[in-house]
Amino acid sequence: MKAIKVGVIGVGRGMSFALGAQHAGMKLVAICDIWEEKLKEAEKKLKVKTYTDYDNFLSHDMDAVVLANYFHQHAPFAIKALKAGKHVLSETSCNSTLAEGVELCRTVEKTGRIYMLAENYPFTVFNMEMRRLYKSGEIGEVTYAEGEYNHPMSPEARCSLSPGVNHWRNWMPPTYYCTHALAPLIYITETMPVKVNGLSIARKKINKHTARRGDPGFVILCRMDNGAVFRLFGLVLPGHSNWYRIHGDTGAMEITRGPGYFGPGLIRVWHEPWTRKKNQSLEKTYVPEWPEKAQLANRAGHGGGDFWVNWYFAQAIRTGKQPFFDVYKGVAMSSVGILGWKSALEDGKPFQVPDFRKESERKKYENDHWSPFPGAKNQLPPSILGFIEPEPEDIAFAKKVWEKIGYMGND
Repeated sequence: MKAIKVGVIGVGRGMSFALGAQHAGMKLVAICDIWEEKLKEAEKKLKVKTYTDYDNFLSHDMDAVVLANYFHQHAPFAIKALKAGKHVLSETSCNSTLAEGVELCRTVEKTGRIYMLAENYPFTVFNMEMRRLYKSGEIGEVTYAEGEYNHPMSPEARCSLSPGVNHWRNWMPPTYYCTHALAPLIYITETMPVKVNGLSIARKKINKHTARRGDPGFVILCRMDNGAVFRLFGLVLPGHSNWYRIHGDTGAMEITRGPGYFGPGLIRVWHEPWTRKKNQSLEKTYVPEWPEKAQLANRAGHGGGDFWVNWYFAQAIRTGKQPFFDVYKGVAMSSVGILGWKSALEDGKPFQVPDFRKESERKKYENDHWSPFPGAKNQLPPSILGFIEPEPEDIAFAKKVWEKIGYMGND
């Protein structure tokens, strides 16, 4: 097959996409970043054309763009790439405001380009196996589910990932990073969120020795379109947890708990004596296997998810068919984080999730620029405690870490 020519923006997380593109039938042709020192390192390693200007980057001869830039800048960069005729794979979040989500959906529709949210956690061997089980009818229709993505880090590691007092990670409310918890549940059950209630967990001491202003933890309850309730939990509280459980009306299944990202690597399925079908075990626990392409998936990051994200993006481009995590699902999941934060600031008040497929609903949010990030038109606090100023000693500690990684900026 003819290789799909792809360019990557971002020399941090973007390097995973740059190095993994070839395994999915894509060819890396260009990379873009404003951090010139890191860009030179990438150029030497990848031996492709490099750019510091995004507009010039988009003029390069390529079919698609992978966005691994700042979290709150994905939508504007995606919209510009789509209008330039490129297919788009966007990391982490589609939109940082509801207005961005509206414009992004409209742009995908107008351009006809492929758009995919690069959410990798649905594509671990565990979640792909639970999707297979669910679609087979093993546990019936989902009634309740839980998704957890809680990833604590040392102060040094967190500062390394967020260089600068105005880096997006330092201002991000915890609910905004909800897609790692939510996306696998949507992938498995094919349901969609229609209402959210959010609560934030505020602990200033957990942010010690960092420039972070946002709260460290959240819980979101999602009412789904079939009536089920999903509970989501994260984000950087002590106690690493990457875990998913689904209850159906005839049984339940989960990833078994354990240390690290995916515990001991087992799937547990169980039934009640009066709900199990003929030949179903009351309970079984086993090691799942990849449905295909195990050799490539086992070499990829995030439990194999980094391979499958590239693979499904390439397949969507080749077939001309939008992927499972298309713009509508991506914007809806990203907006759960935004609406969850609105709810948290009102101590759990419910908020409706709009159906972004419908222009009549999108119209209501086209001017909703509400955001916690610096420079926003309507900026609200990143913590339920308000606008928290990091202590001088915390900033001093962070700056020492930033100097070690080569960041010399003042913002």
